[in-house]
Order: sequence, then structure tokens, then C-alpha cells
Amino acid sequence: MSSERQRIVHVALDERGVIRRAPDVEHERAVAIYDLIEENLFVPKAFADAGPFRLHLRLEDTTRLILDVRDGADAPLTEIALSLQPFRRIVRDYFMVCESYYAAIKRSTLAQIEALDMGRRGLHDEGSTLLIERLAEKVAVDHPTARRLFTLICVLHMRG
Repeated sequence: MSSERQRIVHVALDERGVIRRAPDVEHERAVAIYDLIEENLFVPKAFADAGPFRLHLRLEDTTRLILDVRDGADAPLTEIALSLQPFRRIVRDYFMVCESYYAAIKRSTLAQIEALDMGRRGLHDEGSTLLIERLAEKVAVDHPTARRLFTLICVLHMRG
């Protein structure tokens, strides 16, 4: 059980370069942020007692994710840079399955939609597990938190 200090209370995405996103992508972004703030575990190893935390996420050169971790008053604590190279295949495959899933909703059978949804969830879990592993030395997160953060990583990749 986490304390009220070991959590994220605000999330901001760097929206520079975003022209416009599809409504379903905007919905996924909004739900991920809402769910993340409602329930999460986020424990930066060097600042575990400094929370609750405000998190600003941005991509740098499309190759690195920057987690700008701040305290509750929005004062900077640390920036964690995470190479996105290990996520490339998963994100690419996730985008392809999501595109197929949203197209299938309009014209496919329930069995086809369910199969695509299982594939989508599997890739999402794979990305979440990788995120937990890649952050382990700097930040402890649980699986639901990693799932929502993975969704936001995917959203940041969509630049219009």
C-alpha cells in the first residue's frame, strides 16, 4: 500500500508540435491522465518522501522520454531521461493494432474485434512491463501506473 506522498497528483504533456489528434486518441489521452491521477504508485528513488508529485512528460528528439518530476508546489526535483529505442517495435505494433481495432469496430464481427482487442492489450502489457524494467533504478511504479504512462508515451508519439 502506498502512502499519499508516493503518487502523482498532476500530469502535463508537452504538446508542442501537436497539430490535431483524432477524437479516439484524445479520449485515450484524457482517460489515461484521469485514471493515472486517480490511482497510481510513483516513487522516485532519490525523492521518495518529497511527494506527492507533479509529472511533466516530453519527448526529446523523438528518441528519449523525459520525465520532469516536480514536487506538489511544482518545484523541479529531477529529470529522468529514458531511451525510447527499446519501445520502438512495441509502439509501432501497438499503433498498427489500434488502427485495425478502431477500423474493425465499424465493420467487423465481434470475434474479430475481440481478437484485435486481445492483441492490443497484450502489446500494452508488454510496453508496460518494459517501462517498469527501464525505470526500475530511478522510479518504482506499479503495473497500472506503467500501463497509463505507456498510453501517454504513445500519445506523445502522435504529432499530427
